[in-house]
Amino acid sequence: MTSRRGRQRTSALAARLQDAWDSGRPIDPLTETDHLDDIASAYAVQEAWSEQRLNAGERVLGRKIGLTSRAVQEQMGVDEPDYGTLWASRFFPAPGGRGDVPADMFLQPRVEGELAFLLGELPVSETFSAQQVLAATEAVAPSIEIVDSRITDWRIKLADTVADNASYGGFLLGPWSRVLRDTDLRTIGMVVTQNGERVAEGVGAAALGHPAQAVAWLLTKLASLGVRARAGDIILSGALGITVPARRGDRFAVEFYGQPPLLLAFV
Repeated sequence: MTSRRGRQRTSALAARLQDAWDSGRPIDPLTETDHLDDIASAYAVQEAWSEQRLNAGERVLGRKIGLTSRAVQEQMGVDEPDYGTLWASRFFPAPGGRGDVPADMFLQPRVEGELAFLLGELPVSETFSAQQVLAATEAVAPSIEIVDSRITDWRIKLADTVADNASYGGFLLGPWSRVLRDTDLRTIGMVVTQNGERVAEGVGAAALGHPAQAVAWLLTKLASLGVRARAGDIILSGALGITVPARRGDRFAVEFYGQPPLLLAFV
C-alpha cells in the first residue's frame, strides 16, 4: 500500500508538471531532482496528473503509445514501450485534412507520423493479439502526434517521459477509414515533409512489427493494471519514423500510401 507521504510526493510531482504545462517553463528532470527512477512510481505520477486534470474539467479521448521502435528502446535501455493519455484539450480538428495549431502552446514540440485506431467493442481478456485488435477496430486513420516535453532540453530518462504523460503534446487525425483498416498495415508506407522537404519516412512494421501489435501490447498492459479500454477510444499506435523538431511557421504533411495527406501548420 502506498504511504500517505508517497501519495503526497506523487501529487506534488504531478502538480509541478502541470505548472510547467501552464507556464511554458520546463523543469529539470525528475530523475535528477527527485530520484524518480522507478517506472511504477512514474506511472503513478502520470495517473495523478491525469486525475488532477480530469478534476479540472479535462476529458480523455484514448491513449498513445511511445517507444515502439526497437532502436529507440535500445537507446533508452528498455525492453517495452510506454503509454500516455490523450487529453481532449489538445486534440486539434483538421477539417479538409489540415489543422492549424498555435505554436506558443508548446514548450519544445516535435512531430511524428503514425496510425490511429478507433476501437469498437473488445473481448473481455487479460491478453490481446494483433488479430483481436483488428477484429475489434472500427476504423484506422492517419495521425500526426505532437510530442512535447516539460523537461528541460528533452533531457529525459524513461521515468521522466512516463511521468510526463509519455511526452504528450497534442494530435491531429485524418479521416477514419475502414479501407485503411483492411489494408496490410505492416507494409504501408509513410512519408513526412516539413516545409516541402522530406524529413522522415517509415513503414507500419516500425511499430512493434505491426501497428495492431502495438495496440495489443497496450491493451494487455492496461488489463494487467485492472484498466479496460472502451469502445470509442482512440489509440495512437506509435511513430513510424523519426521525430522531427518543429518551429513557429513550420508546415508538415504526413502521407500514407493510398490516403490523402494530413497537413499541420504551426501558426
